[in-house]
Amino acid sequence: MFADDRFRDYQPANLRKDFISGITVGIVAIPLGMAFAMASGVKPEYGIYTTVIAGLLVALFGGSRYQVAGPTGAFIPILLAIVLQYGYEKLLIAGFMAGVILLLMSFFKLGSLIHYIPRSVTIGFTTGIAVIIFTGQLGNFFGLAELEKREFFHENMMLFFKNLPNLNGYSVLTAMIGLLVIITVPRFAPRVPVLLVGLIIPTLISVLLFPDKVETVGTVFGGIPQALPKFRIPDFTLSAIVDLWQPALVIAALGAIESLLSAVVADSMTGKRHHSNRELFGQGLANIVAPLFGGIPATGAIARTATNIRSGAVSPLSSIIHSIFVLVTLLILAPYASHIPLAAMAPLLMFVAWNMSSYKAFGQLLKFRSSDSLVLITTFLLTVFINLTVAVQAGLLLAVLSFIKKKSELLQVNNKKMQSLDLTSHFNYLTFSIKGPLFFGTAQALEQSLTSTLQSSPRYIILNMKDVTMIDATGEDKLAAFIIGVHKRGSQVLIAGLPDWGIELFKLSGLYNIIGSESFFPDEEMAIDSLTQINKTAGE
Repeated sequence: MFADDRFRDYQPANLRKDFISGITVGIVAIPLGMAFAMASGVKPEYGIYTTVIAGLLVALFGGSRYQVAGPTGAFIPILLAIVLQYGYEKLLIAGFMAGVILLLMSFFKLGSLIHYIPRSVTIGFTTGIAVIIFTGQLGNFFGLAELEKREFFHENMMLFFKNLPNLNGYSVLTAMIGLLVIITVPRFAPRVPVLLVGLIIPTLISVLLFPDKVETVGTVFGGIPQALPKFRIPDFTLSAIVDLWQPALVIAALGAIESLLSAVVADSMTGKRHHSNRELFGQGLANIVAPLFGGIPATGAIARTATNIRSGAVSPLSSIIHSIFVLVTLLILAPYASHIPLAAMAPLLMFVAWNMSSYKAFGQLLKFRSSDSLVLITTFLLTVFINLTVAVQAGLLLAVLSFIKKKSELLQVNNKKMQSLDLTSHFNYLTFSIKGPLFFGTAQALEQSLTSTLQSSPRYIILNMKDVTMIDATGEDKLAAFIIGVHKRGSQVLIAGLPDWGIELFKLSGLYNIIGSESFFPDEEMAIDSLTQINKTAGE
């Protein structure tokens, strides 16, 4: 389907660089895969399976040299909502459907459309997701074992504060140690995989100093199987597809946005260029295959992709090695993962949430005090208090309405004082100069501007349209209605300066014949000259 040039000019010496970067990213991906899965309401091994499968398939079939795919924090709210409402089995179906949608986006070459999503929308829902992830880990941070996950943010927060007096001091100590490690280690050893170290150190301390005092992966999820994932086809039913098409669409859209943003970040770091539609193909294939092995939805991960590049990656082989490393680690070290405290996972996810919050960009957009600020706040609040599906829809709708309003303000309709070609009023004419876009957002304003200035009925009306930038069906319809009304009053309309594309549009709609071919002129001066000739002919 696509010509693959990502391995072009690959040298044997590059294998060492790809191997080192692949191992480095794999070390980072293991704790993240487990943490994102648990935060999404599913078992940690499903995050590992997703890391292996998505990382491998996107590396083989994606459109970027450096992209590392897997479960990401951005998916947590939507996946958790699906699990709470429909269950894990339905999540697999939604992920599969999202993969199909991504493939269709690739086939129809829709990769470039993602770039038209306003920044205010992406910053709004990204920051909202970060708030949900951060607050969602408060229960694990304070060791509130009986805290159940609820669908809505306010319900979770009310339940948290209600149960806060029952906090577990050992869990708080474990979480604080992990948080301290994550904050301080990068200052002294920037090359150390801080997330893995931030998981290992509090785990060792809890196992050695206060065993059986905190909730662990083993006590909550029963540990992680030391085996390959099993292949099975989800139970697809018509009712499930109908129920899940909207969440699947949101997963696909969010996956496409994050994957392509990650690829753009990789391009800026390396000077290479990714293939957007091929990237969507790889992501779609990964999300179709992953659910067949119990995996959750995946996308390109910006942090892991950046780590891949900084570690010296040369080609997609580094991501392939990363997947193999994660799989081997699963088969060898899975039993030890059962000792990891949930309190050690909490600061890791909080750290991820803080990094993805875009709080600086959020503050900058708020300072604008413009329609972008309204879109930002609306998207953010709906993401936090309702859900991501509603937030994205409302944010995009507000952004479109804002765009239409701004475009409508560009339309200018200026009329000149009525002039006469002789002493009688028989050959009076009025000129309108129309500038800007003539579309559904400005059509009503155009009609009002034209009709409100016609206090008397001139014999001729000249519409100077040389500066019209676009005309859609609604704009053409309003203009046609005005012209037909003018004709009924016994006056005539002359069109001056209309570009060739506008004339072709009028011919297709039939307006060209209504006006008459003799009433079109290259510019306003020639239209006035024609009236002068008509006046002279009438005088003779």
